[in-house]
Amino acid sequence: MLLIEHLDQLYTVAGPAPRAGARQGDVAPIADGAVACDDTGIILAAGTTRDVRSRVAVPGEATIVDGRHQSLVPGFVDGHTHVVFAGDRRDELRRRLGGATYAEIAAAGGGILSTVINTRAAREGDLAAATRVRLAEMLAAGTTTCEAKSGYGLDTETELRMLRVIRRLGDEQPVELG
Repeated sequence: MLLIEHLDQLYTVAGPAPRAGARQGDVAPIADGAVACDDTGIILAAGTTRDVRSRVAVPGEATIVDGRHQSLVPGFVDGHTHVVFAGDRRDELRRRLGGATYAEIAAAGGGILSTVINTRAAREGDLAAATRVRLAEMLAAGTTTCEAKSGYGLDTETELRMLRVIRRLGDEQPVELG
């Protein structure tokens, strides 16, 4: 069991869902918060430290973390991402921000077609390495789950390669891939 207690702020997703419009801003942190999880990571209880301690029997071998001076928030879920691809289009973004049109960028060899060409040319290991870096960046920003899509191959061979990368990385790194 894991018990994190005495958090300065605990944010939960409790309440009716989905939250839309102004209700998206209805966030109420729990002071002196706590979360108890079983050994599989299932949350057993969340609330104030006092409430969680009263609802959950904490065994002697439990891992107890003092969360003072810390806040805990749920992980973000990215419901649509094409995280597996090759190439770099940051220069295109700078050009778009500078006023270039997508048509101008595409005419110069950029745009989605450049990503397709680079992805088709990439080896599976290279795709996995680049995607692993992106997933680590996503995790550092709070994303714990993402729906990883293929789509930049536009041919059967490349799409299958991308799906193998997704399956492999689902087993090798902490972001949950769906």
